[in-house]
Amino acid sequence: MTDFTRAELDQGRQIFSLPWDFVSAASSTASLPKPHGLEIALAGRSNVGKSSLINALTGRKALARTSNTPGRTQELIFFSAGKNISLVDMPGYGFAAAPKDKVAAWTSLIHDYLRGRRNLARVYVLIDARHGLKSTDDDVLDTLGQAAVSHEIVLTKSDAVKPDELARRIDETRAAIAKRPAAFPDVLVTSSETGEGMPELRAAIARLVNERR
Repeated sequence: MTDFTRAELDQGRQIFSLPWDFVSAASSTASLPKPHGLEIALAGRSNVGKSSLINALTGRKALARTSNTPGRTQELIFFSAGKNISLVDMPGYGFAAAPKDKVAAWTSLIHDYLRGRRNLARVYVLIDARHGLKSTDDDVLDTLGQAAVSHEIVLTKSDAVKPDELARRIDETRAAIAKRPAAFPDVLVTSSETGEGMPELRAAIARLVNERR
């Protein structure tokens, strides 16, 4: 696991203790807000826990809308705590309880955004710890690699996995991303239910902010 300094952990806590709010939603590249400051996006399969993770990070129970129905988020949702940093909740890819043409449209939007957003500082690709990487993750990881966008794997729902199984999942994930030069070699492990890994994820974002200044 990545080691963070006390200063980074404190800065991460401070960043996410700020009043985070909804800024805008975009259903097409034409409706994206004007690039400003750093954007950090959360990508992942439908129902992997992106909205729940945003709520856990910010300490806001209902900042991002959550649902047990795959495909509830159908736009890029922007949240910000000021002018310098934004979080982007992306539509899930893969299976969704929505018409195929809509799924195809927002999947295209995901790839266009990942390839062309000039102020996109990092993408955290969320993977359900119960299931690990799947073939449906490959297209997004390929796009990120080809566009040389900084990205890292975050395992979610770690509380639902037994410790031995979780250790195997971490090892499997590290081995898979080792074949992808643009990906961070380490894996962050989180649970929105218990708060596991939230201080480390906040610290990782604080480190990124410092590096991009």
